[in-house]
Amino acid sequence: MGRDHGLDDEKILAVPDHRRSPVFSELERRVLDYAEALTHTPAEVPESLVKELLEDLDREQLVELTGYIAWENFRARFNRGFQVDEQGFSDGPSCPITRPGAAATEVSA
Repeated sequence: MGRDHGLDDEKILAVPDHRRSPVFSELERRVLDYAEALTHTPAEVPESLVKELLEDLDREQLVELTGYIAWENFRARFNRGFQVDEQGFSDGPSCPITRPGAAATEVSA
């Protein structure tokens, strides 16, 4: 999906290390931090992060971003509930999945 929207493999593979990777802009880092915060259980987003995002995004854009993140979380949890695994629809590199509690550099295939 990311490739369909202009993401190259270098960026896709750098997501687990997005805070240190030079391929992301500051806004992209904040968006990834926001997505990560919303994905944790419980979802706790620092007010400071929302304020920083609103420096570059308007409220409508933040609502849209939050909706996309929530939808992907819904799909992931739904699939886990039915033990739906990878179906092999993606060619080439994909974003590794970070194991819960693992450091950003420790990922599972």
